[in-house]
Amino acid sequence: MSLYDANLGENDAGWGGTLGRIAHRLAGPDDFDPLLARIGDARIVQLGEASHGTYDYYRLREQLTRRLVTEYGFSFVAVEGDWPDCDRVHRSVTGVPGADPDPQVALQRFERWPTWMWANAEVARFCRWLRAWNLDRSPEQRVGFHGLDVYSLWESIHAILDHLGQDDPPARRAAEEAYRCFEPFGGDPQVYAMVDDECQGEVVRMLTQLRTRAARDGADRFSAWQNGEVVAGAERYYRAMVRGGPDSWNVRDTHMADTLDRLLTFYGTGAKAVVWAHNTHVGDARATSMTRSGLVNIGELARERYGPDDVVLVGFGSYRGEVIAGSEWGAPAQVMELPPARPGSLEDRLHTVLPERALLVFPREDRPAWLAAEFEHRAVGVVYDPEVERWGNYVPTRLGDRYDAFVWCDQSTPLHPLSARMVPGELETYPAGV
Repeated sequence: MSLYDANLGENDAGWGGTLGRIAHRLAGPDDFDPLLARIGDARIVQLGEASHGTYDYYRLREQLTRRLVTEYGFSFVAVEGDWPDCDRVHRSVTGVPGADPDPQVALQRFERWPTWMWANAEVARFCRWLRAWNLDRSPEQRVGFHGLDVYSLWESIHAILDHLGQDDPPARRAAEEAYRCFEPFGGDPQVYAMVDDECQGEVVRMLTQLRTRAARDGADRFSAWQNGEVVAGAERYYRAMVRGGPDSWNVRDTHMADTLDRLLTFYGTGAKAVVWAHNTHVGDARATSMTRSGLVNIGELARERYGPDDVVLVGFGSYRGEVIAGSEWGAPAQVMELPPARPGSLEDRLHTVLPERALLVFPREDRPAWLAAEFEHRAVGVVYDPEVERWGNYVPTRLGDRYDAFVWCDQSTPLHPLSARMVPGELETYPAGV
């Protein structure tokens, strides 16, 4: 049955057709109850976004995450961001002595383009709330905020050296050898990537030392180890990026999935994670055209590693509105029009049958046939051109297999970036800027 056959409108009091069994109006945080019932005892909830610049996704994701923290005991939030930058936020929200007392200050220290992904008013509001929540609890009960991404090669090496000081000579020597190996490339990992396997040995030796230290316990040692894993992942990522093909994407998403695994282990028995990332990372790649290109993502890997009962994947989408993005890589953020969705796409069809905001929770059995049908599903990155909508920006998707639930915002509004110092980031790979 097609979505058009569902014949569900805002004035349809019966919420008839197939959507009546899975769709719920979404007017406030209490309306997430059907999704929370589906989440139940799951250990991992991944919350997506169809763009990196939409206020509505961030706000609704924040509201749901607050309930996961306060009512379901989730242990940490892990985002599609760099580990060193997010570690400053983590230290702030958990009240580590010497950390920024206002998480917004930590967010404004983000430098890698596009800073607005995390240095925005919506994330600042959540992090201020999280700090207040945490400070009413003992340190071991406090909820963390961590970065999953792989880009921060130089920042992570500097963080390792700062952490080690002179207290562990073997680990310090290994880190200094890695630093000296990368130093001739002027801090530009893309220049380094043109040299085949130049620093792999130094990175492996440093990582071995950091893993040994982390085994002795302690949050600071774990953070240093994770920075070592970032350096190793970034070294592989940038070399793969130069070669082209799907390898660099897969290195990145596998690194994010491995980081999530390490965090769950570090937080201990019963730990639970909320992930914030783009739909292209969260939604199971096997239910999209991505798998035909040889791509994997963290949603797919989490389902494989933990099983479908312990992982809940939630996608987001809109029909039209406005979005924050850059016109090219490194360009200033600007408000852009998000035009009406392409005719026949998932968003176009949902626009005809759903109210302004809705929550779809997909049943495990006895599912409407259209959930297994393939529709084009919009994906907007940090680089965006509305004119490309005619031939790009859509990922063929089986909605019910890609996600366990879907949040609908018919009309989108732009994010509110904080003022932040920006330096050019490294160019991301396919799909562009997500």
